[in-house]
This record gives sequence, C-alpha cells and structure tokens, in this order.
Amino acid sequence: MSVVRRFGGFFAGLAFLGILSGCGDAAYQSQLNEERRREELDISDESIFDLFNGSQSRPEQAVQVNRYLWQASLETLSFLPLDTADPFSGLILTDWGNVAGGGTFRVTVLISDPALDARSLKVAAFRQQGGRAVPVSEAENSQLEDAILTRARQMRITDVERGG
Repeated sequence: MSVVRRFGGFFAGLAFLGILSGCGDAAYQSQLNEERRREELDISDESIFDLFNGSQSRPEQAVQVNRYLWQASLETLSFLPLDTADPFSGLILTDWGNVAGGGTFRVTVLISDPALDARSLKVAAFRQQGGRAVPVSEAENSQLEDAILTRARQMRITDVERGG
C-alpha cells in the first residue's frame, strides 16, 4: 500500500504541475493576444496629409503619387462631389455633379507616378446623356488635364519660391 501512496502522490504532483503549466501558457497566450490587439488598434496622431510630407515615420506607407498633381486634381475638381480619393493608388473618383455651363458630369483621375509629368496623369470625364455615361470629347478631356497640370505647376513654383 505504501508503494501505491508514493506513486499516487507522485502522479498527483505531476498532474498539479501540468495544470499549473497549462495556466501559465494560457496566461502567456492571453498576454500575447492583448499585445497584438493593442498593436492592431494603434491609433496615432498622423493624418492622411502627413503621408505627403518628406519626413515619414513609416516609409513603407509612402504615397507613390505626385503631391502637386494630387492636390491640384482635388482643387480643380472641387466643383464636383467627391466619391472616392485613394492617395495610395492615386485614384480620384467624383460623383455626378452639375456644371455651370449645363449638363451633369463625372470625372475619374489616375495619378500613376510620383513625377510631376503629364504622363503621370490620366483623366476620364463622362457626361450623363439619356441616363447613360458618355465619354466627353478628347478636347474637353485635354482641357481638364491641362487645368490640373497648370495648377500643379503653380503649386510647385510657389513651394520653390518659399524655399520648400
């Protein structure tokens, strides 16, 4: 009987240690999960406009579009309601809006390169006609691109004159 007690106590001790180690793993895992949750919910004081500054705390999140073209596009199209603006992909979509000269228009802008260059800018404007979206003429599209490019160049010149 004494042998059974010795081994019984031994097995009970092993079982107790197993339970304790399991609790330790669970507590450790819980702590890891809490740290991961905090990292995922990390909210900083940065805004989307900080992405265009030269000093970025996270370079892997750098915007790969030209900031002058981006801002000039938003300013030039400010007469239309904004639907989507994604500085990471360089895509700006407006919603349908009325133009002073008459008609309802919608514009899509794609800025595909960080260079301040006409090749970096693609504009597609549509006119609503009979309930359908009809592309505007090449001349009208070119006028819109020229207006954006002109504004972008003005903004760059202003920055250079300020020493920025």
